[in-house]
Amino acid sequence: MSIFLDLIKQEEKRQKDTVELIASENFVSDNVLAALGSCLTNKYSEGYPLDRTTGNCGRYYGGCEIVDEIEERCCDLWRAVFSTNYHVNVQPHSGSQANYAAYAAILKPGDTILAMSLENGGHLTHGSAVNFSGKLYNMVFYGIDENGYIDYDDLYNKLVEHQPKLVVAGASAYPRKIDFERIYDLIEMASYNEDWTNPPYFMVDMAHIAGLVATGLHQSPFGLADIITTTTHKTLRGPRGGAIFCKPWLAKKVDSAVFPGSQGGPLQNVIAAKGVAAEECLSADYVQYMQQVVKNCKEMAECFVENGFDVVTGGTDNHLFLIDLSRTHPYVTGLEVQEALDNEGITLNKNCVPNETRSPKETSGIRIGTAAMTTKGHTEASFRLWAMDIMRVINELQEKKCQLD
Repeated sequence: MSIFLDLIKQEEKRQKDTVELIASENFVSDNVLAALGSCLTNKYSEGYPLDRTTGNCGRYYGGCEIVDEIEERCCDLWRAVFSTNYHVNVQPHSGSQANYAAYAAILKPGDTILAMSLENGGHLTHGSAVNFSGKLYNMVFYGIDENGYIDYDDLYNKLVEHQPKLVVAGASAYPRKIDFERIYDLIEMASYNEDWTNPPYFMVDMAHIAGLVATGLHQSPFGLADIITTTTHKTLRGPRGGAIFCKPWLAKKVDSAVFPGSQGGPLQNVIAAKGVAAEECLSADYVQYMQQVVKNCKEMAECFVENGFDVVTGGTDNHLFLIDLSRTHPYVTGLEVQEALDNEGITLNKNCVPNETRSPKETSGIRIGTAAMTTKGHTEASFRLWAMDIMRVINELQEKKCQLD
């Protein structure tokens, strides 16, 4: 047996035996796995199906009649999931690739982007200095208030001051609902008050909350944002990959930015798996699943609050929440908690918190998500028990540090 097949078996056992609380992870269905491991991995299909509304010139290889149908059906299904007439491109290999292409479609290097910073809950591709976004574009960040909520007044003031070419909404570690309509209105207000000839584009990265948007548990950005990007894993419970939605007039620019702008041949096995996931998202079971994800998250966050832990914003509206250790457990880092919990069979990740003083490698907080273990069928009672286990480990780490001090 190949050593890699043996390692895969080991990872399969780890996933089966571990309490998985990483907010960006989930467990896909057997049908999604079957598509990923199918013969479609053999097919090269640079380009797009010939009958796309953008007038693309088709594929650069023969034998694509079946994968053309797969890709078109996949696009149609994702439009159905979000009840939209937006154009959709399902070729991005990841959420980061989707964001790269979205920026490239409408911006030039050096253009100004207004977004939420990484330390306040944004994503690496929203302007981190070590990422392409921070290297290629002039990044400006709006802040959060003293309670950890988005500061919409600051967003408006930064709009007026910096006149960005693009405003980005969305986050990877923000536990509350994002008011997309309010941001849209602020852009409109600033454009009118300042008499801008070219108002900023509005982009939403809904990678984390896409499942909530699809099921009506979070305000939808469709009809508001010019471009919307997402991953297809996380709460959508599909294969690892990305997708871009855009208003029809931007379709050709977006498609060109994906191919040939930033990618070569699409992964048709992944696109088929994205289609399978979209079918699953359209089921009544999926709606009930997402409702339970939110219930489990609220219950688990409340358990920490009841026991004196500092939950950022005091709770959650979605599938994740953050615990800030800096006040209640000042000697303990997020990294130490992550590593200690690995030994307990509980997996989560260290995370920066508002007003972070430690490095991203250490952090003063942890991020917890409930999507994966809800997929395994767990409800509120299980999440309360895991919360108690996590609190015990954190308290033990603090006690040891105090004894050494």
